[in-house]
Amino acid sequence: MAVSGFEGFEKRLELHFSGDDPIIRMGGLRQLDFESIEEILNAVQCTVVSAVGNQYFDSYVLSESSLFVYSTKIIIKTCGTTQLLKSILPLIQFTSELGFIMSECRYTRGNFIFPKAQPYPHTNFNDEIFYLQEQLPIHLCYRKASVMPSKFISHSWHVFTACNEEPNNDLFTIEVCMTELDRVLARKFFKHPNMASNEMTEVTGISEINPNALICDFVFDPCGYSMNGIDGDRYSTIHVTPEDGFSYASYECVGSIYDDPNDIINILKKVVQVFRPGTMSISTTSTSNEVWTRIAKAVEPLGMKCRSCTMDDFPSTGSVVFQTFTSCRK
Repeated sequence: MAVSGFEGFEKRLELHFSGDDPIIRMGGLRQLDFESIEEILNAVQCTVVSAVGNQYFDSYVLSESSLFVYSTKIIIKTCGTTQLLKSILPLIQFTSELGFIMSECRYTRGNFIFPKAQPYPHTNFNDEIFYLQEQLPIHLCYRKASVMPSKFISHSWHVFTACNEEPNNDLFTIEVCMTELDRVLARKFFKHPNMASNEMTEVTGISEINPNALICDFVFDPCGYSMNGIDGDRYSTIHVTPEDGFSYASYECVGSIYDDPNDIINILKKVVQVFRPGTMSISTTSTSNEVWTRIAKAVEPLGMKCRSCTMDDFPSTGSVVFQTFTSCRK
């Protein structure tokens, strides 16, 4: 907990691994037992508060955000003053015991609201890069780090990637960071006596963002909300810090470049309607340049104006496009 308030902006780490087919068919990384997962999360300084899985992956809601475990990749997303990058060494240890070798690393985050409250190695981006360079296997030789700017000091995008081969992936990832949430809507994320998490999911409209998703949710006391959504092999996740003065919400999802273009448009429209942010940034990571062009079409009809757009190419992920929007009411 920061002195001035809770840090909503998350740090996100995505790690890909390669291994023998027999190991992958046995569940791959999903063979990690819960004790190992707890040890990894202890290094980060967070815990599991809720969990669900299906045939494709396991989903964990954490005390600070989310963890997703697939057969060959792991995604950890944490907020507050967690030390996310300290998960790398125990992850390398446990995955190597299963017969896996890391093949790709992707680290992303926005600007911290309370940067001085962050412990090492998250004290600044240079420290994070140095720590990553030291901890990652040397065979991940294609590395790049970049800070993608916007017109707003409060919204810039930090990206580090490392890999040992060029990407061949039809999936895209969208990461949305929202600040200055509508105060009336943000009050819905304060817990009432005896309120169940699924009730907050319904009341806020989150259940309608993807009605097909199985939702694993959690309500914090006195306020705050997290959820992971499972839809086949796709995940989505939402985290909300609703307090006045440092309100924040995030939305993240994954999709395929071959999906119906209207799918992501409809989802982002619903996200904006749930939170009505004053400022939002959207990072799109994809090997196709077509996905990010749908973003403005989704949110501008709802009163959001695109203020800046930055693009950069990364060896392990393809293109990252970072767009910032503000409400026309500002």
